[in-house]
Amino acid sequence: MELTGKVALITGGRRIGAAVAERLAGRGVDVALSYNRSGAEAEKAADRVRGAGRAASVAQADLTRPSEVERLVEGTAARFGRLDILISMASIYRHTAFDALTEEDWTATLDVDLSAAWRLARAAVPRLRAAGGGRIVHFSDWIAASGRPRYTGYLPYYVAKRAVMGLTEALALELAADGILVNTIAPGPIVPPSDLEPDEIEAVERATPVGRWGGPEAIADTVVGVLQSDFITGETIRVDGGRHLR
Repeated sequence: MELTGKVALITGGRRIGAAVAERLAGRGVDVALSYNRSGAEAEKAADRVRGAGRAASVAQADLTRPSEVERLVEGTAARFGRLDILISMASIYRHTAFDALTEEDWTATLDVDLSAAWRLARAAVPRLRAAGGGRIVHFSDWIAASGRPRYTGYLPYYVAKRAVMGLTEALALELAADGILVNTIAPGPIVPPSDLEPDEIEAVERATPVGRWGGPEAIADTVVGVLQSDFITGETIRVDGGRHLR
């Protein structure tokens, strides 16, 4: 896909989403960003898009509500006149011990990490078809992509991220004839969480074959590569510095 003049909708992502938005703007893409609670961060990301010379918009949306998803997608298409790219990054990542898990914990995580991706795709596909084809990029996790859980306390998250990969494969088959390619990116150690201790950060670096955290740019590079390809679909691409090898 030639990116210049295209329109992308990015949901969630915070710091990494901002890097992706700025990189796309540098390739000539106008960007719409959505958020649930992090409005200030979304506005900063939009400023980075505008700083790169492209148009940007910001909208609040609860992706667990189908009506708000529809409003978000239709509002984006109305604002920019088209929609070519959907990047679903919204996620809940929360540690909860198994015995403390509630029905609400399970439902909330799967609703945001899995069902919202489906709702967004369903709403966006008519617009992508109208544009003559497009791209959908989902986000999973390197652990889910490795095929086995490695840490306790993340049961709903792991299940949801494994299911996102299945959603990607099924959508890729359903939509290939429309020129809509669907892929998943599975990040590994990209940005250290703010509550991680220095020794924990170093432990992750030692466990990663390339010996460092990737930084948001690693994800931005991968997103651009996937969007530009006209032949990759139904894939999950790990961006983890080889972390899954150990």
